[in-house]
Amino acid sequence: MAIKMAINGFGRIGRAALKIAIKNKDLDLVAINDLTDNKT
Repeated sequence: MAIKMAINGFGRIGRAALKIAIKNKDLDLVAINDLTDNKT
């Protein structure tokens, strides 16, 4: 059974965590939360 994981923030560490989650079949990425400017 995979470990469910969420990333809070998509900066340098968040992107590194995403790369690890993609390569590791034991991690299940369920959410990414990030604050950005809404210019639209």
